Amino acid sequence: MKDHNPQWQGRAGPLRRAASLGHHMSPTASPASQEHVTAALLVIGDEILSGRTKDKNIGYIAEYLTALGIDLKEVRVVGDEEAPIVEALNALRQRYTYVLTTGGIGPTHDDITADCVAKAFGVPIDIDPRALAILKERVRDMGVEINEARLRMTRIPQGADLVQNKVSGAPGFWIGNVIVMAGVPTIMQAMLDEVAPKLKTGVRILSQTLRADAREGDIGTQLGEIAKANPEVAIGSYPFFDPQHGPNTNVVLRARDAQKLALAARAVENMLQRVRGAQSSG
Repeated sequence: MKDHNPQWQGRAGPLRRAASLGHHMSPTASPASQEHVTAALLVIGDEILSGRTKDKNIGYIAEYLTALGIDLKEVRVVGDEEAPIVEALNALRQRYTYVLTTGGIGPTHDDITADCVAKAFGVPIDIDPRALAILKERVRDMGVEINEARLRMTRIPQGADLVQNKVSGAPGFWIGNVIVMAGVPTIMQAMLDEVAPKLKTGVRILSQTLRADAREGDIGTQLGEIAKANPEVAIGSYPFFDPQHGPNTNVVLRARDAQKLALAARAVENMLQRVRGAQSSG
């Protein structure tokens, strides 16, 4: 089993928590700036790929990072194999500001994430005195023994900082721009709260939703033209079915600049009025 099942033996939503963290930045945190901060997520575990475990972390992390002004640009899922994990780590950490990983830091033989991170960075890995001290305190409180399985979770790549785990004790770690977290959602969320104040944050993304009162096919070409004329505004169309009025579409605009967002939204609104006018007179 992976660390999706905790061995070291009612949280708020990610947007609210991330937003509140942004107001209490630690001294090591970087303030929000014009910098474009990006991230990738590497989900590790055979049980995710087989469907035995349903991933609950991707959406949470995406929403959390968005609230911090960090763009999650890529998500990869890999099994418990060294070569694909190392390859993915080395590719992603060169491309993005941060790489977050979930899964594979538990107590069993197939929990190999820590070893793979050490290999990717070319550093040794061994029992970390800081992690060992946490384990000793934890097992004393629980009244259990330190065994080989639990000791596995104290192995940390050389040069990494620990990521505190207030839920079950066993820490994650942060080396370079790679942040290694547990796969168990409650533990991952606690670890994310620990690292969030230290992350660089970018300009928050603003969004506006417009109800088209038109079918997606009737406005697709025009939306494409508006998107081309407003390159710094992301424009998406999302069809839905209105029980009273039939097929409909929501148009969602996203941008970092409020003025550019407003200009694009006005162009979309004007276009929608023309389309609806043509349909009503047709």
